[in-house]
Amino acid sequence: MKRKAMSLLLVLILAASVFAFSACSGDDGSGDEGAAEADTIKIGVFGPTTGPVAAYGSAVVESVKLAAAEINEAGGINGTEVEIFDYDTQADSTEAINIYNRLKDQDQVHAIIGGTISSETLAVKELAIADNMPMLTPTGTAAEITVDAPSIFRACYLDPYQGKAAAQFALDSLGAETAAILYNSDDAYSSGIAEAFRDAFNESGEVTVFEGYTANSVDYSAELTTVQNENPDIIFLPDYYQTVGSIATQIRDMGLEQTVVGVDGWDSVEIDYAEQVEGYYFVNHFAKTDPSEVVQNFIQAFQDEYGSEPNALGALGYDSMHVMAEAISNASSLSREDIVAALSEVEYDGVTGTIKFDEQGDAAEKNISIIKLVDGEHVLEDTVSVE
Repeated sequence: MKRKAMSLLLVLILAASVFAFSACSGDDGSGDEGAAEADTIKIGVFGPTTGPVAAYGSAVVESVKLAAAEINEAGGINGTEVEIFDYDTQADSTEAINIYNRLKDQDQVHAIIGGTISSETLAVKELAIADNMPMLTPTGTAAEITVDAPSIFRACYLDPYQGKAAAQFALDSLGAETAAILYNSDDAYSSGIAEAFRDAFNESGEVTVFEGYTANSVDYSAELTTVQNENPDIIFLPDYYQTVGSIATQIRDMGLEQTVVGVDGWDSVEIDYAEQVEGYYFVNHFAKTDPSEVVQNFIQAFQDEYGSEPNALGALGYDSMHVMAEAISNASSLSREDIVAALSEVEYDGVTGTIKFDEQGDAAEKNISIIKLVDGEHVLEDTVSVE
């Protein structure tokens, strides 16, 4: 009887020990998991792979997977294979929040590459800060993404940076003295770049038209009539490629002959609107015609895997996966705290240039490619560095 009681007591003690260990090992927000304890290194990716800007989210997801496959083929990160968990936000901020929570709670990822567009990245910003989640947005250009966000990093340049670069190019290379700006007043990305361009251009030239349209606009004749009456030297159009294609079509239909200058959101506009955007310019994160080995190797690998050419957002997604891998490789453990610390120290020479983070987590000192659209192709016109 004593032996049975003692055996029961031992069972209860062991059960209590197992329960206590399990409780200590649960997700307490720190993400404390050593490399030796992880079967795979789990990386979450989110962005719009369907909807109006599907070309962007798809490019990022595909390029992250391509980079992860290369890393795994080379032996993984410190011998541990990378596992990708990717989800479609449909460019919806509420869906982005749901996906973030799923990545953290269900998939229990070690780090996140995302979001693809600024609005969805901003939607999960406060959650990532509270969780100290290592998060690297490849392509979220809104300046406020990394403000007071110690666990969030950015691989691309900022919206104000590309607005200034576009203004500098219009003034110095195109010789423009006057400019019209048409922008989406419902979108922080479009309006933020518009303001940056206006402020920079007005230092040496004059913005004579500053007209906003709404996100659901389909007829831009009122705004374009204002442009026609003012007759500026150039038109600046900071928006995403589908809207740009529609506006460019109406610009041609109205017989406006001004050169139009755009931003990174134009990437892929030539797929459906090559004739309408012929001879126009836009700023971008890399140039497909860059002869450097790292760029051409990436383009060839992407074509071999997916049968098409990558866009600039794909290049940033590819670089971001390699940056994250380098950080995790250098981190003392797989805890969120250690990965965040390692990310702040990374310096990586990639397809889109050198990625080295400043104190706010932004990629510092990145050059901007000026692309001219010719016969449906990207032609590198110039490279701009903004002070």
